[in-house]
Amino acid sequence: MTTIDMKRGFLCFLNFILLMALYPTDATAKKDASYETYNCVIDGVERTYKLYLPANIGADAALVFALHGYGGTFDLDHVGLNQVADKYGFAVCYPQGSKDGRGKSCWNVGYPFQHDMKVDDVAFLSKLAKRLQKEHNLSKRNTFCTGMSNGGEMCYLLAYCSQKTFAAVAPIAGLTMAWMPEKYTRNRPIPLFEVHGTEDRTSEWTGDMENKGGWGAYIPVPDAIDYWVKRNGCEEVTHEELPLKSATSNKVIAHKYIDRKGGNDVWLYEIVGGGHSWGEKDLEIAEEIWKFFSKFTE
Repeated sequence: MTTIDMKRGFLCFLNFILLMALYPTDATAKKDASYETYNCVIDGVERTYKLYLPANIGADAALVFALHGYGGTFDLDHVGLNQVADKYGFAVCYPQGSKDGRGKSCWNVGYPFQHDMKVDDVAFLSKLAKRLQKEHNLSKRNTFCTGMSNGGEMCYLLAYCSQKTFAAVAPIAGLTMAWMPEKYTRNRPIPLFEVHGTEDRTSEWTGDMENKGGWGAYIPVPDAIDYWVKRNGCEEVTHEELPLKSATSNKVIAHKYIDRKGGNDVWLYEIVGGGHSWGEKDLEIAEEIWKFFSKFTE
């Protein structure tokens, strides 16, 4: 090969590289984020869920479940988890609850009026998690669950009996039904983060052991947190008032209980004067949820 031929070959190679940069092939093109609705059959029941996958999500990425409240839907874009997922590179699954005898979408957590529901939502969420981990190459270790109200109750139930699937939970305005600690007496430690308004009139901060609200007996929020503080062996605690999100926001006091030995921390964000909500008025709630979950990624 002559010197001229070598130069021509080199120039052709440079042109090829330039064309690849300007017009990437399917193999090299940047992927767009995916946000799709899927149907699946688990335990003989057809279920629906949304799955958000950020652009170019990495292999073995974390998976976060987000559960709606009683009578709600999986349309939870206002919470902001997709934007946080883009920032930190994790997947978000939004399952849709089944309908109860009232025709309301819900999670089966043992409310008195759910006595005839046959749906096992613990099994559903655990099996869906394993399916998504396999189909989308997501982490088996770094799978978490958050949810508001009835979805928060479901988070507590998962904390009691599904620690093998979910590494940590974050119930928002959620409750511990009185029957849960009575039934599950050998549960393992698990990191837990509760966000709750002190003026929540649906999920009362002070509990409702007499079932005045009709949801069934449930224990006060501080008592529910104290249970996990003791179960997880948390021996240190800090209390901090967070900066106000805006001039109209409620004060938020962050109570953080630290487990130095096992790493199973417990957080309680007390929204002073807050009502029944995700807390997005008073916090960058999606950021705070991921801040907690990210502490337990492996």
